[in-house]
Amino acid sequence: MDIFFEEAIKEAKIGLAEGGIPIGSVLVHKGKIIGRGHNKRIQNGSVILHGEMDALENAGRQPAFVYKECVLYTTLSPCSMCSGVVLLYGIPRVVIGENQTFMGSGKLLTDNGVDVKVLDNKECIDMMQNFIANNPKLWNEDIGE
Repeated sequence: MDIFFEEAIKEAKIGLAEGGIPIGSVLVHKGKIIGRGHNKRIQNGSVILHGEMDALENAGRQPAFVYKECVLYTTLSPCSMCSGVVLLYGIPRVVIGENQTFMGSGKLLTDNGVDVKVLDNKECIDMMQNFIANNPKLWNEDIGE
């Protein structure tokens, strides 16, 4: 497994251990993690700190060219908000752990020229399926029924 994807999974597990939704993400520039994060919707009472948004926030302000050389790794297919930020900053590649429990906006990304790779990672699938089964109210609060 890719070392950067392993770091995204670690972030998801941190989020779960904190009582949050297990979605993690890392932003990688030229072989170095410049931002990492996990969904903090529950922990921070935030409507926007999804895993991808948290990773970007933690990367701090970057020149536009940096984003255009990055890869975003995320354990779950990005929603339309997170996909929008990928398009806004011109991140050219997104590696997704899984899109079975939530399809997200992968098509939006590919339709706009982003190289998207879905890993169908069993650990990610199991983690999300277990979370959703045990916390349907929390899951549906954000994603909708």
